This record gives sequence, C-alpha cells and structure tokens, in this order.
Amino acid sequence: MAVTYMDLVEVDLGKLEAAVSDWKNTVDKLKTAAENARKGMKAKSDKARWAGVNATVTREFVDKTTKEISDLHIEANSIYQVLDDAHTELVSLQKQVRAASAEAQKWGIRVDDYGDGTVHCVYPHDRSTGDDHTQEQVEARQELEGRINRILSHASEIDASVARALRKSHGSDPNNAGHSSYESLDEAQVERAAELAKLGIKMTDEQFTELNSILKWNAKDADFSTAFYTSLGGPEETLEFYGRMSLDGTQGNDKERLALTRQLQRSMGTALATATDAGNEPHLSARWGEEFRKLGNKSIELYPGAGNAPYGYQILGGLLRYGNYDARFINPIAEHVVQLHHKDPYFFMNNKPMTGGADLDWGFNPSGKNGAGYDPLTSVLEGLGHSPEAAKKFFTDEPTVYKEDGTVDKNASLGYDYFDELNKKDFVWPPDSLVHPGSDEAKHVRDMGPDALGHALEAAVTGSAWDADPPKLHRDETTQDIMARVIERYNVTVADGPHDNMKDSLARMGAAYIDDLNYSIKDFGGSGDELGRDRIFAHSSDGSTRTSFGEQAARNFMMLVAADEDGYKTLSSAQQVFAASGLASLEENRDAGISFANNAAKVNGILDESRAHQIREDFKDDETARNLEMEKQGEWRKTLMSGGVAAVAAGGTALLLGPAAGVVAATAVPVLVESGGETVNTVYGNHTLQYLEDHEYKNDPEALAAVQGLESVGERGAWTPASNYADAIGMTQAEKDRLNREIEGSYRDGKDAISDAEKVSS
Repeated sequence: MAVTYMDLVEVDLGKLEAAVSDWKNTVDKLKTAAENARKGMKAKSDKARWAGVNATVTREFVDKTTKEISDLHIEANSIYQVLDDAHTELVSLQKQVRAASAEAQKWGIRVDDYGDGTVHCVYPHDRSTGDDHTQEQVEARQELEGRINRILSHASEIDASVARALRKSHGSDPNNAGHSSYESLDEAQVERAAELAKLGIKMTDEQFTELNSILKWNAKDADFSTAFYTSLGGPEETLEFYGRMSLDGTQGNDKERLALTRQLQRSMGTALATATDAGNEPHLSARWGEEFRKLGNKSIELYPGAGNAPYGYQILGGLLRYGNYDARFINPIAEHVVQLHHKDPYFFMNNKPMTGGADLDWGFNPSGKNGAGYDPLTSVLEGLGHSPEAAKKFFTDEPTVYKEDGTVDKNASLGYDYFDELNKKDFVWPPDSLVHPGSDEAKHVRDMGPDALGHALEAAVTGSAWDADPPKLHRDETTQDIMARVIERYNVTVADGPHDNMKDSLARMGAAYIDDLNYSIKDFGGSGDELGRDRIFAHSSDGSTRTSFGEQAARNFMMLVAADEDGYKTLSSAQQVFAASGLASLEENRDAGISFANNAAKVNGILDESRAHQIREDFKDDETARNLEMEKQGEWRKTLMSGGVAAVAAGGTALLLGPAAGVVAATAVPVLVESGGETVNTVYGNHTLQYLEDHEYKNDPEALAAVQGLESVGERGAWTPASNYADAIGMTQAEKDRLNREIEGSYRDGKDAISDAEKVSS
C-alpha cells in the first residue's frame, strides 16, 4: 500500500523512534542472554559426564535452547537494524515533504492528496485574476508537484522494503526464531533486487516496477549498488542481464514495458557509476573495469544460437549513458572505444541487426536519445557528458594505448589526442540507427555523435553534467584550457564549422564563459593589463581567475555562435545577466563601473551584429523576409529587456538563466560579486534580479515599444543599463552625456568589428 501525502506529513515518527529504542534494548538483553546460555548451561552441558537416554535428551534440549536464544538475538537485531535505517530515512523524507508543503502555502498552492501515493498541486480558483498565472508560478507548481510525488514514491519504497524484510526476519512459524537476518535495510533491498533480477525477462510488469523502485532510490548508495552488482555475478553476467532486458523491453510496441526498461537503464547506469567509483566505500574492484574492456569487442551470447550476438561495449554503452562515473573506470573504456573506432569506424556498426527500418528503437539504448545503442562511441561520450571530472581528464590527460583485448600496450604511443581526433573535419561518425538506408530518416543517422561530443565538451569546460538541473560552474585552469581549444577550433575563421547538433552546446559553453569572453574583448591594442581589467573582472561567483582567449579569438567565436538564432538568444541572455551583475557589484567604484559598461556595450554590439550579419546572409535575395526576421529578433530582445529573464537564482557558483523565449532551460552563467571574500548566495542572486528589474529596462516601456527591429533594440539595450547605472551613481547631466557618447562608440566598435569580418569573408 502506497504512503500518502497526509500519511507522511502527519505521521508521528517519534513512535517509530521509540520502537527502535525498544528493539535496541531487546537486542542488547538477548545478546547477554545468548552469551550466558553459550558460556553457562551449554558449556556445562558439554562438559558434564552424563550417560543414558535422559542425558541425551537433556543435552539436545540445552543445545536447542541455546540455539533458539541465539536465533532470537539475530532476529531481534535484524528487526532493529531495518527499523533504525527506515526511521532515519523517513525522518529525512518527512522534513522534505513538510518543507515542500510550506513552500506550497507560500505560493498559494493547494496540494490535493489522491490517496494513492500521488498528489496534484493546483492554484485555487481566483475570480479577481481570472486564474491567470505567470510562467514563474506555473513552473513553481509543476516543480512542487513533481518533488512531492518523488518524495512519496521514495517513502512507499522504504515502507514496502521494511514490511518485506520484517516478514522474512520473523518467518511464518511463531514458535521458531532464526530466519532471514539483515545488518541493514540496504541488505534486505539487495536481496529482493537480486531475487527479481534472477527472473530476467520473465518478470511481470508488477515485479519489474518493484525492481525499478528499489534501484531508483538506492542507485547512489554505495553499499547497495556494490552489493547489487556483486549479486549479478560479474561483468559478463551484468552484460547478459542488461542485454536481455533491453532487447526484450525495446522489442515491439509495448509502451509500458518500454517505459520500465528505460527506468532500468537509468537506474542501473547510476548504480554502476556509484559501485565503480574508487572513492566510495565499498566499491567494486578494478577488475570489473579490466573485464569490461576485455569483453568490449567480444560477442556476448544473450540467446544460444541467435545471430548477431552483440559486442560487450554495445551492451555496456547503454549503462554508461547515465551516472557520474569515476575517471579511473570510464576513461580507459572511452580511450579503448575511440582507439577501436580510429582503427575501424564501422567495426561495431557492422554488427547491428538488419531490420529493414522496422522497430527502430530495438537495441541497447531504451532511452531513444542519441542512437539505438549499437555505437559505443556515442554512448561513452554521453557518459562523459554526465561525468565532468572524467571528461576533463579525457580531453587533457596523456593517452594510454590499449590492445584490442583491452589490456594496456606499454610499448606503444598513440600519435593523436582525443580532442583533435574527435573534432577533426573528416571524422567518421557511425550511423547508430536501424532506419532503412534509403529513407528520409537516414539523412540524420550521423547526427547523434556530434551531439554527444558537444555534451562531453560541455561537461569538460563547465565542471557540471551537460543537463544538470541546476548546473553549477566548477572552472579551473584545466577547464579554461579546454575552452580555449574549443574557441580555437570553432570560430568564423575555420572553414569547417560545427555540426548543427553541436551548436546548442557551443552556445551554453559560451554562456558559461561569458565573463572570460568579456574579459578577452577588453584588450584593444593589448591594453587590457594596462587598463586594469584584472581588477574589474576579479571577483567571479565561482572563485575562478580570469583567462584571456585573445580579443580576436573571442570575437570570432561569438560571431560564429551568435549567428545562429538560438545561439544568439543564449549568449544575449547570458550577457544581460553578467552585465547586470557587474553593474550591481561596481556601484561603489565609478571608474571601474564605467569601464565595465563600455566593454559590455561592445560585446552587445558584437552579438547583435553577428546575428544581423547572418540574417542578411540568409535573406540576401529577399529584403522583405530579411526585415521581418530583423523585427522578430528585435521583438525577442524587447521581451528579454522588458524583464524576460524568468528566473535568476543563485546556483551556488552560478546563476541560472531562463529567458521568456524558452531557449535556455538551465544554463550556468558566471556573475561578478562585490568582493573576493563573499560567496555567491541567494541574497546576491536576488540582488542581481532586482537590479535587472529596477535599474535596467523597465523604466521606459513607451520608448522601448516604439523601436522596431534588431538594430534599434540593440542600441537601446546597450545604452539603457549604462544610463541607469549613471543615475544610480549620481552622474551629472554633462557626465551622462559624455558616457552616452562613449557607450555609443563602444557598441558601434563591436558592430564594426563584425562588419569588417563580414567584408573579409565576402
């Protein structure tokens, strides 16, 4: 029976705590009794020189009684351990659900308890507003509903696991103690998960749901995950189990079974990352990684006599797509996969089944995201995209050469590094799809690899999983060096540009380094150091030091990214947040603030002209269409500048960005803070948001509505924040007039730099 919302909110866990205490006392007393029985009557019975039938009966009675007391101690200890763990976890969940309840009240949201372990969050009917709600309110309601339902699901799993463990500990005979015993709730959950896993594809949907529930809520627990994978037998048995489950779950059109298999993929991947992390205790031995490499290009016979037996890496790839992996485990596998691909790009793809375009999701990637799962290169890059430390090392550490069997070749050198290899113009991306070769869908079969590469690079340069929610920046010299290579490889001066599927990643990387891009631009004629840019940009929210990519390199990168509509929106939004943070933090330093404002205007000019340039290129033969596109971009900028940043909240080391246009769901953006000693927090995030709302663009909506097109809106966007900054620091009219000319010049300098590049390119 599921735990309901009201159950968890109102239950008195103090009674469970008291029961735990009582059982602990019982355990201690039974332990003493068992020791006394063993050292006392049993020891005396064993030494006694009895003879005859009565002596035999007496000895048997003493032995049985001693054993029964010991069994009672074991059973009591098992019950105590399970209840103690359950109490700890339920107390945590109760605090979480009560906090969510309080948050719902703050928003005016009603939580409807369905009584089946789920809730629905709603705003009560309000005639005065016509039940209209802002995007922020809608997102708050959705987030709360999802959060509460996840908490209830976790509580229900704990409740079910405890009930099952208590039944097994007690057994069915009230006159006989000594049945299943557990040292923790984890141990009981592992036992049940192993029982279900042994059923394999014979699991009913109900049993599959139970297995998924246990795995989902324990996948990040090292004790559970390590024991679970050990229970499967070993690396080969793991591949056999997951391989059969994924093929069974993706075959045909059973949507419910497919959904269950997708959850299994996610949970098993996360659990594998936990279990193979050498920093966790306990963890699987290094032998697991070595064995996976040996099995990588060997056939795994999932079904005796079946053709096209998959290679180990094809199956393992499905698991590697989820979880934050230790570099010591995933990087040797990633290196081996890249090296195998370098030798024969079609080695793995030649082993995919020929289905004639039917049942396209049949394979080892039930998620359906970026491939069917027959290409381990895409899979391992997705794994690196969720493993930032591993991704950083993968693109910077000295490569290790592996033989075909996955063992290290100590006498060989590779001759290339992975960044250059994967980003080279003629790299052959495998067609990881079962589509018919002549179909329209076949045109996109090589799109998944570049997308996965973009995700891996995002993780490497930001220090956060590419799809982390919320993302947090963890930048250092190594991540900045990788970003410098990205900028060197992808900019308007390089003939072979990025694959379309990489552009969103490049834009998010640019947003994550918007401070370094601004810092790089402030170096006209090499004057950056002389003009004190280090002092102006010193205090970043993630504590990192600034690095210059070079003025031209930064401009060329922004020109490439901002030429794309979505890339322009991402970078423009990031620039708005970063500029607002800088102006807010420099209110007490007039000279630095003015210098910062001029540079920000120049960056705005670069971004605006980059997009305008591309629009002119796209519609050079249709002036009407070009003007319409310019106006469309202008309308978007007006929305952004009119308070379109839907949510700015401190993410520990970065701000989260969510413009009204919906392009950036959660992008990490560094901000400037007032002093190096201050840690960015929610208060500072709110300060920045307040600055955006009160001091940026909302003061003159009539004038804003009057302008049309990208260029005129861009000009106003460059001047308005500087104008309000001037008012905030008390500039005279004459000083403000001079500042206006400076901002105009800076903005036009940015635009002219792009125009000059446009002339050269044409």
